[in-house]
Amino acid sequence: MNKRPRSLKILGRLALAGTATWLAYHAYRKKQLQREAPHQGISPPIAPELTRTALINGVLMRWEEHGERETSQLPVIMVHGIPTNPRIWRYVIPRLTRSGLHCLAWELVGFGWSINAGLGRDISIPKQVEYLRAWLDDQGIDQAVFVGHDVGGGVMQGLLAAYPERVAGLLLVDTVAFDNWPVVAMEMARQFHFVFDKLPPALLKPIFHVGLRNLGHDNAQRGREAAALLWEPYNSSTGPAGFANQARHVSSRDTQAIADHLPPDGYDIPVRIVWGEKDSLSIESAERLATLLGAPLHCIPGGRHFNPEDHPVIVADEILNLLGSVAQLPTPSGPGPNEP
Repeated sequence: MNKRPRSLKILGRLALAGTATWLAYHAYRKKQLQREAPHQGISPPIAPELTRTALINGVLMRWEEHGERETSQLPVIMVHGIPTNPRIWRYVIPRLTRSGLHCLAWELVGFGWSINAGLGRDISIPKQVEYLRAWLDDQGIDQAVFVGHDVGGGVMQGLLAAYPERVAGLLLVDTVAFDNWPVVAMEMARQFHFVFDKLPPALLKPIFHVGLRNLGHDNAQRGREAAALLWEPYNSSTGPAGFANQARHVSSRDTQAIADHLPPDGYDIPVRIVWGEKDSLSIESAERLATLLGAPLHCIPGGRHFNPEDHPVIVADEILNLLGSVAQLPTPSGPGPNEP
């Protein structure tokens, strides 16, 4: 007697549930679009996708680079989360490069368009810290101002704990921390990663978008634009396997262990935090993180999770404020950074 494997049954149920939710959501959104459209405002400048790649320790790494390299000036290095990629900073970067800053948006190994580079590799937060350190060494960057969103913020906390000498300043935006993650959608994907690994892109898509919508934008137009951008790397034969690999490596144990080593002894590093009031990653965790790091917390009223897209001016201004703080501090060696 032939019985379908349990994993196929789960796969079918997940796909049906995701599709039903996706269709219901779009029926609702169709009624809302006309009312929302007049209130979206004018889109700010968008940074072009200036991509660089390098093979580092056998790993193909990818990043965006904007502005001119200046030896007398600290670069700004931005790191995204899940399920995003360096394009999440597209609205933030122009405001920084107008001030003459050199910006690099590094792509997590195994995420974004680097999905294939992560297959068969450890892409946990501690390992991402080591990938990032290797990339910094390859690029000849001894120290920088860092910005992290979501999982990228977890990587930044790990970098601060393990290599504080590399961090001149740090901005954390709606970041994973302590045990405030994974959110429900990613926890489900983590538990059933063996199912997601086998899904065709067409069946992953509705589940992916429902999870994305649950995290949410408070700017509906940016949300629609972001959904299309974020889905592109997953819409391939290896996309579902890459998503499953990401889910398999999400663990709050990593951020809880990192928190035990923060702040680093003997270092006085400026840190700032930006958080959406309505982010699924609770504002309570933001307050706890701010207390731990002695950092000011900028809470965005009504803000949700993807604030580099919804509120890029706030994020960019916080980076500029951070650079101002860094410029006022003595540096342990080498020339000091210029104020923007």
